[in-house]
Amino acid sequence: MPEVGLTHYLVVSIVLFCLGLLALVTRRNAVLMLMGIEFILNAANINLIAFSRFQGLNLDGHVFALFVIILAAAEAAVALAIVLHIYRMYNTVEADQIANLKE
Repeated sequence: MPEVGLTHYLVVSIVLFCLGLLALVTRRNAVLMLMGIEFILNAANINLIAFSRFQGLNLDGHVFALFVIILAAAEAAVALAIVLHIYRMYNTVEADQIANLKE
């Protein structure tokens, strides 16, 4: 059975990052755009943990990943509250259809 190395983690991270970027660029639904951001943050977490694991017993990557998880949770809470407020005002969460946010 082959050993899982750093390259395997980086490939998974690249795939997650590309999926998140694709969701962020192509989707106009605000909730799906938030999911794309979460994919990108999870790809960064995989990189941080993988490099921390393969550099030795250094826990810096784990601490940074914990901060990213806390940041993602706060971002999700605030962003979903904003999306719910926009839905109540405009009855849609499509980013293209919300043109008068300046008012």
